[in-house]
Amino acid sequence: MNAEIINAIKNQNVITFDYEGESRTVEPHCHGVTTKGNEVIRAYQIDGYSSSGKMGWKLYDLSKADDIEVLDETFEVRDDYKRGDKDMAKIFAEI
Repeated sequence: MNAEIINAIKNQNVITFDYEGESRTVEPHCHGVTTKGNEVIRAYQIDGYSSSGKMGWKLYDLSKADDIEVLDETFEVRDDYKRGDKDMAKIFAEI
């Protein structure tokens, strides 16, 4: 469980991190553990590298994330966010 990410979700702060060596900027909406036991966040990517070339909803495995930084910038909850993420067996925090 990552206290920094939990606080970022609670305060609706944007976060940045390196994911598999590439920079990402996201709006974190949910933090938990998958059914396979991986610690993850469900976030809306707003900037940075994307292998698909698209921004939007992504599930990030935190074991692949480095240099997580919580920014002062805040965000509004996305209208299409669905609480109770079905990809997570346990949720630590969510919008």
